[in-house]
Amino acid sequence: MKHAFIVPLIGGQTLGQEKAFGSRPDYLLSYKPFGANDSHLVNYYKDTPYILLDSGGKHPHAVDVVGTTCPCAGLSSLSGHASSDAEPNKWMYETANYVLGQMNPQVFWGENAPGFAGKIGQPVVDKLYQIARQNGYTMSIYRTKSLLHGVPQVRERSFYFFWKGERTPIFEYFNKPRTRIEDVFDSVKNVSFQFDVTNLKTPSKDDEFYRYVLEELEGGITHSDFYHLIEKTDNPMDYIERKGKNYNEVGEWMKANGLDRAAARCERIAKKLASGGNIMRRLSTIPKGHIGAFVGHYPTQLTHYKEDRYITYRESMAIMGLPNDFELLDPRKNLNHICQNVPVSTATDMANEIKAVLEGKRDYVNSSLVYQYNAQQKYEIRDTNEPHSIDDFMS
Repeated sequence: MKHAFIVPLIGGQTLGQEKAFGSRPDYLLSYKPFGANDSHLVNYYKDTPYILLDSGGKHPHAVDVVGTTCPCAGLSSLSGHASSDAEPNKWMYETANYVLGQMNPQVFWGENAPGFAGKIGQPVVDKLYQIARQNGYTMSIYRTKSLLHGVPQVRERSFYFFWKGERTPIFEYFNKPRTRIEDVFDSVKNVSFQFDVTNLKTPSKDDEFYRYVLEELEGGITHSDFYHLIEKTDNPMDYIERKGKNYNEVGEWMKANGLDRAAARCERIAKKLASGGNIMRRLSTIPKGHIGAFVGHYPTQLTHYKEDRYITYRESMAIMGLPNDFELLDPRKNLNHICQNVPVSTATDMANEIKAVLEGKRDYVNSSLVYQYNAQQKYEIRDTNEPHSIDDFMS
């Protein structure tokens, strides 16, 4: 099965495609604005051609499958500017027009934010659907959560697929046993490559709120003790609030221990909460079982589960499933590139479904637009000109 990739970024989805198909992509296509993000995978795939389309390059030959990881910021709730007409969304149209119009593969697939499969993403889906139909393809969307693919992080995503022809396949659903985040860390404990910590501070000493929890609320326990005390991933502020402590009270302890800046912060927090406002809780996060989506403050504020330190670059990459010999170039500058990614295990499951379709192992429906929801294990037909009974759809 011949395959390629366009706009791979750091490469989690590309690596999933490699695992499913048993070979590296024939070539990588991209555009100059993504050079920095692509550089890590290009370095890892040293012998794979990397072709920039906006520098006059073209795909060298036809393939069966093309994947893409276009930027999801346009529809991400984390961006603060999510909308259907956000500038980053143009790359989905750009790649769809190029791949479907010029490369003509059996399947073209991509990944985006969960909102892609919701109301905010509908105008984007409409445009992509038009591109699909103009080029002789149907379209399907698969919304899922990485927890259901065995990945120990809450990361809901949408995948979209273009299928050459007039029918659309139905994927299987997933609910795999979940790997523990502790096991992810342990899997790289003997790897010395890129094992520097992302944050040089010590959680129990440099995070004042965590100090308050360990020293005052729990009477002087250690970081390892706290891990064994909690039932799931936790952070000091949530813990303080569950214990019913007022931030003015916390601030008094901060003052008594010479932590004047932290005391002033407690005073501001108390006033904001009293006025009905909300606060950010981006501080040390102690993992247990599984974690939230590995974005935002997680790369620098997630601790090891028992060692009193923040995680390493290698552990950060392991959380997303990147191989132990994968190198993050200029890691201190590019740490966030790990977050702009697809967990390899989730991508592998999606690529395996593509493989099963092309091998004739999945059923089809006579529809040109299908939404599948993995968590609910159901699908919906969205093109209104087709029949609506299951018997009519199944071929």
